[in-house]
Amino acid sequence: MAHQPSEPGTTGTARRPGKKATRYAVPVAVAAVAVASVGLVPALADGGDPDLPDITAQELVEKIAASDVEHLSGTVKISSDLGIPGLGGGSDQNGGLFGGHSERPEEDGGEAAPQDGTSPADPSAKLPELVGGEHTLRVAFDGPDKQRVSVVEDTSEFTVVHNDGDLWSYDSASNTAFHAELPEPPKGREHGEGMPGSLTPREAAEKALAAVDDTTSVTVDGTTEVAGRDAYVLAIAPEDAADSTVDAVRIAVDAENGTPLRVTLDARGAGEPVLEAGYTKVDFGKPDADRFAFTPPEGAEVTEAEELKERHSEKLNGLPGLDGFAGLGEDVEIIGEGWDSVVRVELPEGAMGGDKGLESKEAQSLLDAFTEPVEGDFGQGRVVSTTLVNALLTDDGTLYVGAVTKDGLLKAAESD
Repeated sequence: MAHQPSEPGTTGTARRPGKKATRYAVPVAVAAVAVASVGLVPALADGGDPDLPDITAQELVEKIAASDVEHLSGTVKISSDLGIPGLGGGSDQNGGLFGGHSERPEEDGGEAAPQDGTSPADPSAKLPELVGGEHTLRVAFDGPDKQRVSVVEDTSEFTVVHNDGDLWSYDSASNTAFHAELPEPPKGREHGEGMPGSLTPREAAEKALAAVDDTTSVTVDGTTEVAGRDAYVLAIAPEDAADSTVDAVRIAVDAENGTPLRVTLDARGAGEPVLEAGYTKVDFGKPDADRFAFTPPEGAEVTEAEELKERHSEKLNGLPGLDGFAGLGEDVEIIGEGWDSVVRVELPEGAMGGDKGLESKEAQSLLDAFTEPVEGDFGQGRVVSTTLVNALLTDDGTLYVGAVTKDGLLKAAESD
């Protein structure tokens, strides 16, 4: 029979899982959550989804934690609509509030390097574009030290290859490559942690499970089919969180081997998931070794990480105020608990940019278009609202951000 959500009263409370890693990336310690936090009695109902053996949420969490799949290849579809201006149209858009770098045409018709001194092949600049619109990724993994992710666009492809201590990325549109020699990871971590695998359902599921605490319910939410494979659905949802914008995170778990195949994030009041990452094709066979070998194509311009770092340093030193961002993170505070929590950050002196920053006519015009002026005990400020995240920047340089409603955000700022 297909599983439906567990009956009320079967979820209990949760404890935050630890961070001990398995052979690949999913924390074994998330299984400890199951003792007190997850639904133990699956409710059964007829339906058209795969007819799988009964399973409790506790057993399903343990199944994810025990998964020892180290290699796979396939195609991942990512779709997101966070309600942020300029992020809704896919990877080929360069305009909008958070648009890409400006380019100038080359004599051969190709793309020029960005005018900000970076490399088009720098993955730190390219991969954040995946936060908006729809994207197709081709992926291959062979343990924590061999990974390949290609972002496939209409007329170009952006590829990141991690092979032991080397990281390569290549942008076919500009025929540029980026190379970095990775330092030895800290004790207890592996090279692959935090690498391109973070774009896959497996790492998204790990992050969702790691967020489980006593304000969270974890239940079995039916069965489904993903990329031709039968799967259970695990639902992680806020419990007694009046201000959270999150409705639930749902993880489709391979019924055979426990691999997360799809992760969706639903926001309250949104008809469709605001974020979905899932396989459309998946193969658990070992990928060929040559998938992880990379040689820059003939004529490609190659930038080394150290060279790019020097260029960035020279450029930032000439811009007033930007060096203050080096201290960002030292004055971070969490207001509230669980899903209703808000991050408060004291921006460094000079971060507002003075006459050439938020006080300029151009910046004010942009703020008027995409933010709302507010005031309260915190003073005056501007709120930018999205389907999932709200942010408040006050005139004195304090930033409040959270996956909470606008009212919840202002309430947190008032209580500060």
